[in-house]
Amino acid sequence: MMKDLVDFLAKSLVDHPEKVSVKEVPRDKGSVVFELRVAQDDIGKVIGKKGRTAQAIRTLLAAAGTKEGKRTELEIIE
Repeated sequence: MMKDLVDFLAKSLVDHPEKVSVKEVPRDKGSVVFELRVAQDDIGKVIGKKGRTAQAIRTLLAAAGTKEGKRTELEIIE
């Protein structure tokens, strides 16, 4: 569910939604890292001014993670 959330949000923001990929990497103690990859020219759209868009995605992800009892992180990979 959370992977789908990140995927949906990222595809809604970028010009090349076909190049969006999200990988879910489990970590210790119920923690999960989501690795988000987008096209090179779309990275700025996902990060936003002063990182506000990325922070908003992280906030939504944290809320969804809390509901499922998991700690979440978002990494935007170039």
